[in-house]
Amino acid sequence: MRSFFVFILETIKIVVISLLIVIPIRYFVVQPFFVKGQSMEPNFDDGQYLIIDEISYLLESPARGEVVIFRYPNNPSEYYIKRIIGLPGETVEIIGGGIIVYNKENQNGFVLKEPYLLDGEKTNGAMKVELGVGEYFVLGDNRAASSDSRRWGPLEENLIIGRVWLRAWPFETAKVFAAPKY
Repeated sequence: MRSFFVFILETIKIVVISLLIVIPIRYFVVQPFFVKGQSMEPNFDDGQYLIIDEISYLLESPARGEVVIFRYPNNPSEYYIKRIIGLPGETVEIIGGGIIVYNKENQNGFVLKEPYLLDGEKTNGAMKVELGVGEYFVLGDNRAASSDSRRWGPLEENLIIGRVWLRAWPFETAKVFAAPKY
């Protein structure tokens, strides 16, 4: 009988230690996220399971081209997934189906090359947005089916949860992600 109680006590210790390790990692380092909707197709499909890196942005700022998960500015209880196009202090102009970015290094602007878009994909709209401190311009990869900064304006940095690090499901599409090189 005594060995049964020792077994139960050891099992409880293992469970408690496991929880003390797993819970902080789950809530402060990486977090799961399911893609809902078509706004990031063809790169991220509805129902895919992603792992989000929440710790990187404590050490560095988000970079152009990274795919981020954030709280929707008009309803912070909802989560969105979009790609960072414009960085704080830049001006983003959408004109003629393309994107021009103006910053300190490129005061005349540069046309943003977007290798992650389908051939012929255009960015609808005509607008010019100056980003302030801590503001990002984000767009979905499926420009025709995306509610993004074109509709609700710049994204504040404090709403960003983390960057997409890994597509884990379905297994045949598993991939680790990094920001594209421009």
